[in-house]
This record gives sequence, structure tokens and C-alpha cells, in this order.
Amino acid sequence: MVRGGRADGDGQLGLILDFAGVLTASPIEVHRAWCVSEGLEPGAWRATLNDHPEGRRLYSALEIGEIGQAEWNEGTAALLGEHVDPVNLMGRAWADVPPARRMIALARAARAAGHRLALLSNSFGLDPFNPYEHMGIWDLFDVHIVSELEGLAKPDPAIYRLALERIGLPAERCVFVDDHEVNLPPAAELGITTVHATDEDRVVAELEALLGVTAVLTV
Repeated sequence: MVRGGRADGDGQLGLILDFAGVLTASPIEVHRAWCVSEGLEPGAWRATLNDHPEGRRLYSALEIGEIGQAEWNEGTAALLGEHVDPVNLMGRAWADVPPARRMIALARAARAAGHRLALLSNSFGLDPFNPYEHMGIWDLFDVHIVSELEGLAKPDPAIYRLALERIGLPAERCVFVDDHEVNLPPAAELGITTVHATDEDRVVAELEALLGVTAVLTV
């Protein structure tokens, strides 16, 4: 779904992309399978991060850099179960999440067409596991806004203003894509066109129309 005015017309546009669930496939089924491989209930990962009060606190602290990934690994492994190895916990859980190949191809086409690209990501840590390097997408972007490095996270309006400042284009010439609907309204209120990423093929088609480019998959 596209919300806001269409960012069309002549000239350079800005494409601002979330990471997980936009440039990656949905991690839900991968995380369920990983839980089983670790001797956990299939829904343990999401339940611990989203529903457990201490799990939510740890993840929120990780997002804005109050704790590092290694400390998060230790605390979250203990919540998952005493048998869970904390070493590279985040990396093990995310290692098999596949890239969203058509979205990445769309991003490459947008940059080749002269549009500016910004990564706007709520972090899940950079060390010892760097998800952006693991997925090979870091160099796609002109601008990187990672919550851990900025000390603030979506949907804080300040992080969208920071993205606009760094991308160097007015809000009306930018498009923001995120899979979490709660992250869209603050961007829309600034005048950014927003796209809710729920289906990769549909979102790619919408962005092709908005940006005037064609995503081409390479072998």
C-alpha cells in the first residue's frame, strides 16, 4: 500500500529502505526452524523478543546502542533456556534468512538511475554478527542510518528527519519502505511517500512505478 503523494516528476528521488523484512525475506519461518534446531519451541524466539518483558527491554536497549550484541546474546540466551549457547546467538538465528532478491535488484536499479538510497534500520547489533555485511547490501546505499549508531530508533520522528538531512532531498521527493506499519506514519507526516512492505513482488512493482525503474534479477 502506498500512502502519501507520488514522488514523481523529473529529477533525483530518494529511496529510504528498512532492512529486515524489506531487503531480507520474512525471517519468521527461518526463526521457527532455528528454534527447533536449538531444542526450543518453534515460537520461542519471537515470544522472548516480543512478549517477555525482559526480552523486550534487552532488545530495545540493543536497538539504540545502550548494550552491544554480545551483552544482548548473553541476556537473551538465558531467557530462551539455560541450555542455549549465547555465543553468536544473533548470528546463528539470522544466518539462514535469505535476501529479498527482487527488492535488492530494485535498489540497484534505482541507484543506477541516479536516485539516492538510504538505509534506515533499527539495529539488531553489529558485532560479532553484522547483518548488513552478511547480506551484502551495505555498499548499495549512499547513506546509512542505523539506530544503534544514532542512539534513537524508529518510530521516533527524529530519525526520519535525520534520514532526510543525510539523503539531501526534500521529503516530497523521497519514498520510505518498511514492513512494520507503525514505522510509517512519522515519515508520512513529514511528507515522505510511504510503502508498507507486505509482499515483495507487489512492493517492487509499486516502487518501479514510483521511481521509473525496472528491477532486473541477475543469475
